[in-house]
Amino acid sequence: MDAVYRAESRRVLATLIRLLGDFDLAEEALHEAFRAALEQWPRAGLPANPRAWLVSAGRFKAIDGLRRGRRFTSLEDVAEQAEAVPDETAVDADEETLADDPLRLVFTCCHPALPPDAQVAMTLREVCGLTTEEIARAFLTPAPTLAQRIVRAKAKIRDARIPYEVPARAELAERLDSVLRVIYLVFNEGYSASSGDAVARLDLSAEAIRLGRLLVELLPEPEVQGLLALMLLHDARRAARSTPDGELILLEDQDRTRWDRAQIAEGLTLLERALASRRFGPYTLQAAIAAVHAEAPTAAATDWSQIVGLYDVLLRADPSPVIELNRAVAIAMRDGPQAGLALIDAILARGQLRDYYLAHAARAELCRRLRDYAGARTAYARALELTQQTPERRLLQRRLAELPA
Repeated sequence: MDAVYRAESRRVLATLIRLLGDFDLAEEALHEAFRAALEQWPRAGLPANPRAWLVSAGRFKAIDGLRRGRRFTSLEDVAEQAEAVPDETAVDADEETLADDPLRLVFTCCHPALPPDAQVAMTLREVCGLTTEEIARAFLTPAPTLAQRIVRAKAKIRDARIPYEVPARAELAERLDSVLRVIYLVFNEGYSASSGDAVARLDLSAEAIRLGRLLVELLPEPEVQGLLALMLLHDARRAARSTPDGELILLEDQDRTRWDRAQIAEGLTLLERALASRRFGPYTLQAAIAAVHAEAPTAAATDWSQIVGLYDVLLRADPSPVIELNRAVAIAMRDGPQAGLALIDAILARGQLRDYYLAHAARAELCRRLRDYAGARTAYARALELTQQTPERRLLQRRLAELPA
């Protein structure tokens, strides 16, 4: 049941939101459907199509709830809502519609009537299933503030009757930036989980790549291709990123023979198309950086000069302290640890990334290479305070323990 929940719950929720037109009602219906599955599946066995079973069960549970008048005060409203719920008992015959529901949900959460921060928070909550506390940590925002942001966004969607659909092609452009951003956030959460016992959440990264493929079919624009290329090139390293017992393996230590070459080839093809258009943006540039890593036969053979050059362009196109940090690390690899450390210290001195654990982890590593063990110890300790993922914590603890006294 746990495996079915991890694989299907967000897709089932997306379909129930479409059918019921109400986020909270759909969430309740989802829980009721899994409660029914817990009762029935051990006796009757796993259904042939668990997702369709759960959608049907959730729909009927919601209709029962409406009829009991839990949410509506007048019998007229109850009847109206119940009749408005489409009859999709033959959900098996409508797999394409079901498959597209998560993308509809992403576009709904990214409607321009919603504030940008609410768009991302809603998507991470509804599409990824992250808890409010997990999202709040990622946004460095108090959980109650973020919860209110999500509640207001849901109310706006309901009150403004925002349609649950992928918009027409003419309206796609104004929604595209937000959609690309949240799909990449979904992928990042899957590629490197923000908390928990696992390095990655494969269900999320796989879902983000699937949404990326749908979007490329829908709108084969260069940046859409660039984003899909970026996700494929990163995800190609998946098998080499952790040991069988779940320990994190850094890029420089990975067995590159375990990288998925077919996925790299697909990513490179998409990247070439995006670059050839000369209308590419930040995702394509990041994919180009990932491609340099993918094409290096060993870590030592990485072309750091090319990577620094790409970060220079990326920083002009899409300036951010995180990109600045990544560029500083690349400069450290090209010019030596002292050069990179000076740049990282300048970022931290501005107060930016003070609570971003990777900034302190990178600083610790450069201090270690410079034999500034006191500085490394302080930076590792700060990174440990900020890290929520167990394998990352174990890696930092090992690094800290290995420092000379």
